[in-house]
Amino acid sequence: MRDRLKGKLGFGTAPLGNMFRAIPEEEAMATVQAAWEQGIRYFDTAPFYGAGLAESRLGEGLAPYKRDEYVLSTKVGRYISDELEDPAARDLGEKGGVFQYGNKNKIIVDYSEDGTMRSIEQSLARLKTDRLDMVFVHDIAQDFYGDEWLVHFEAARKGAFRALKRLRDEGVIASWGLGVNRVEPIEIAMELEEAVPDVSLLAGRYTLLDHGRALQRLMPSAASRHIDIIVGGPYSSGILAGGTHFEYQKASPEIIAKVERIKSVAQRYGISLKAAAIQFSLAHPAVAAVIPGASRPERIAEDQAALQEVIPAEFWRDMREMQLVSPEAPLPIDK
Repeated sequence: MRDRLKGKLGFGTAPLGNMFRAIPEEEAMATVQAAWEQGIRYFDTAPFYGAGLAESRLGEGLAPYKRDEYVLSTKVGRYISDELEDPAARDLGEKGGVFQYGNKNKIIVDYSEDGTMRSIEQSLARLKTDRLDMVFVHDIAQDFYGDEWLVHFEAARKGAFRALKRLRDEGVIASWGLGVNRVEPIEIAMELEEAVPDVSLLAGRYTLLDHGRALQRLMPSAASRHIDIIVGGPYSSGILAGGTHFEYQKASPEIIAKVERIKSVAQRYGISLKAAAIQFSLAHPAVAAVIPGASRPERIAEDQAALQEVIPAEFWRDMREMQLVSPEAPLPIDK
């Protein structure tokens, strides 16, 4: 799969689900078109993003293009009901309110085999396609340090994991894994004997602002097992791209202060924070692709420019000396 992730820069479609704001339909469609015109050929989505809204918009936006020309991934663990609810009243833990402007359809949490197959069937219909390249088990440990995640993980191990392994073995999907914003569930899944993922999507845990645990534990283990890691959320919910959110909430004073320190180093060398964020995440050999999200067409061009931006080696050396990145983190200058 790694060789098909051309350019290593993909498009994370969470914003198309009306993440944080109501996005006009024409703006959403223009963003998908801009991604295609900018050479993006890997698109990641999920039923959770706006209760199916992001998938529907992505399916519509990709409909004019040949299916063999792009890589597509979505997620399971939730399916969408015809029953309606108030999006603002959903109990989504740390993600509460993130998609309050999305569809009003009820989101059903279900990691069983039946739930997995239902979710895939719905996703195929919304995406207007007959196949998926990668499928991730979504948010299996959103609240890792509570008790509920253990119930979800065990349900997924007996249900979603086995169903996706079977679909991969049958050639229905090319690969499967976990799509999470915690390191630990991927580490545990890699140790299973009955169904081992061959790729996983880690959101927000291998960024300029947060990479310690992933660097120490997950990345070496994944590399030794030839399990690709796709980095989602390289801008840490937007704070590294000029936004105000970190971890789906308003950034704390401590995070804002750290971003300002990084920004001062970047300004000294005349480079953008986006370039530093994307190129840092991609520098680790275990990382197969980075998928920033975007809800405006111009953001796609910015992401591509950030990928190509030349960053002086002195910038990275200063970042190490100022302890703004781990001294053990692979950097572009190490290649």
